Amino acid sequence: MHVSAELFTVRKRFPLTISRGTTAQTTNVWVKVAQDGIEGWGEASPFSLGDRPQSTETLLEAIQTIAPQLQSMNPWERQRIGDIIQTMPSSAQAAIDMALHDWIGKKAGLPLWQLWGLDCDRIVPTSVTIGINTPEAAVARVRDWLQFIEVKIFKIKLGNPAGIEADREMLAAIRDEVPTLELFVDANGGWNLDDAIAMCRWLADYDVKYVEQPLARGEEKHLPQLKQRSPLPIFVDESCMTSRDIPQLSNCVRGINIKLMKAGGLSEAMRMVQVAKALGLQVMFGCYSDSSLSNTAAAHLAPLADYLDLDSHLNLTAEPFVGAIIRSGRLLPNCKPGLGVERSAVAG
Repeated sequence: MHVSAELFTVRKRFPLTISRGTTAQTTNVWVKVAQDGIEGWGEASPFSLGDRPQSTETLLEAIQTIAPQLQSMNPWERQRIGDIIQTMPSSAQAAIDMALHDWIGKKAGLPLWQLWGLDCDRIVPTSVTIGINTPEAAVARVRDWLQFIEVKIFKIKLGNPAGIEADREMLAAIRDEVPTLELFVDANGGWNLDDAIAMCRWLADYDVKYVEQPLARGEEKHLPQLKQRSPLPIFVDESCMTSRDIPQLSNCVRGINIKLMKAGGLSEAMRMVQVAKALGLQVMFGCYSDSSLSNTAAAHLAPLADYLDLDSHLNLTAEPFVGAIIRSGRLLPNCKPGLGVERSAVAG
């Protein structure tokens, strides 16, 4: 099989600010796996969790380096391929694994959700994200989303470097604007333990559903105390990369955020779902600066999720791919073979 890669840039209509900084655009890697006249597609998105940066250059180099080793194989040999790519950065693994799944679905003539026997009627609405900003700017972003799609849930980014009072002012302004819509909160590790306890108690009065990653990765030892003192469920994101991280978290959180780029692809994402469910945890699927290619791939697994946050492609100025569609706030994969993703008209 032939493996190739090329770069493409995604630009956000609205830059997104979280506790660790602001992102306006990223350059991602489009991976293609070709054999027997069929081409499977995957995407690698750069991301950084502090001491674990996965840059565009690193991802492209890893994929180009591994491609010759895969030349003599075929896409059906996923176990052998998995052994070879496991040393790559997780986002590069995700791209190849995604492309293999796409190829297999196209070869079989079936969408992935159908190959897995999943029920798309179980897909829950996806949240859309409001980044850290002034209360006035955050409310303006809420209004923009409401004009753009039928929003069911907002995910609010907190952990403002200015402190928890700034977080409270922004959240209160958003709640005043949308008094009946469901709100999730994601602090991206921006609080210490005392602030996290105080904020979880305060947020409970604003009918927030859950709080994601209140403490920084590396501070997991404080999660049991936070769980005991928080009236809200705690989810983790940065603290949970793969299925290996789940058992030690199972007694101190309510759920985990699975991202294809962290996990290393659809294969590991499925494994994470199974481990989490076996341990009584809920799961959500999230994204980085991903296009429709990656978010459509995640949408095929969406029937297994309790919560979804697959909105990054909705904030792009020129979406390079077309795949899953938004209907009544739900991101739904189509019935085309494989991922069901095509190049968009604006991409040429």
